Amino acid sequence: MAEKEQKTPEERVVALLLEKGFTITTAESCTGGAIAAALVNVSGVSEVFEEGYVTYSNGAKRKNLGVKKSTLKKYGAVSKQTAKEMCKGCCKAAKADVGLSATGIAGPGGGTAEKPVGLVYIGCCVQGKTKVIKCQFSGSRAQVRHQSVEAALLLAEECLLKN
Repeated sequence: MAEKEQKTPEERVVALLLEKGFTITTAESCTGGAIAAALVNVSGVSEVFEEGYVTYSNGAKRKNLGVKKSTLKKYGAVSKQTAKEMCKGCCKAAKADVGLSATGIAGPGGGTAEKPVGLVYIGCCVQGKTKVIKCQFSGSRAQVRHQSVEAALLLAEECLLKN
């Protein structure tokens, strides 16, 4: 048991993917590829990870992930609905079993009363089953992004363990 606790979240996710024979892809906005970078730090990840998408603009989310224009207009890029469409869309685009998405406001600017700095939605889709969590992080831009990566990896682990 002590050995498992020594592993990083990304190591645990890659181990679960290898064990299940699943592939993973990422769809990132506020994290800018940091989730993919964390996964790529793990030896053996090439067996389960082929590609990821950094879709910072709404146009990129629509073009690469199939996020609906109506979703972006009604709910905005930083929303549960967009995070859900992002993780489902990256699975479809990459033909992967697992999709992990993050969309949020890393700051220090860009926040509003309804959507403050540090608000991040993280989505995970495992073979069509999707879960999205709403997170409210604090700290610098780098800290919000780092916390988002950690939360995304923990969500992926949770979803993989349930599947």
